Order: sequence, then C-alpha cells, then structure tokens
Amino acid sequence: MPPQTIAHLWITEYCWDKGTLGGTVSANGWQWHFCWNFRQGSLRVEPSLGRGHICEPLSRFLEKCDYTLELGGQYHFLIRSRF
Repeated sequence: MPPQTIAHLWITEYCWDKGTLGGTVSANGWQWHFCWNFRQGSLRVEPSLGRGHICEPLSRFLEKCDYTLELGGQYHFLIRSRF
C-alpha cells in the first residue's frame, strides 16, 4: 500500500464578495492556515515549513469541492504521502 496521510480541514472564513475561503488544515501533527482566492485560483499557505507537502493536495481538494464547502465545516481528504 502506498504511503498516505489523512488531512483535516476547517473552514473559518468565507467571503463571496471578495471571492475568498480560508481556514486551517492539519495532517499528522502539522498545521497550516490557508486563504484561497477561488476567483483568481490562488492559494496562500502559512507557515512555510512543510508547505510544499500540503499545497498541491489542498489545492486539488479545494478546486474539486469548492461549491460544497461551508463556513464552519470540517472536511477530510487523503494525501498520497506520509508526513
């Protein structure tokens, strides 16, 4: 079985007028804050430590589920690597 990690995502900010969605994502003890501008397709993730591991899978998840994500929602997605 290939290595995998489950990421947990919490939506804490949502503004349709600005076109932004934000929150926290964590995986195996790591935690990041993110802000996604869904109109421009840009994703900002902080802190930079470990950002390279989470940006691609987080971006794919956000693009796939963008219309179903709600403020206060908690979501999970699979990352095909081990942290």
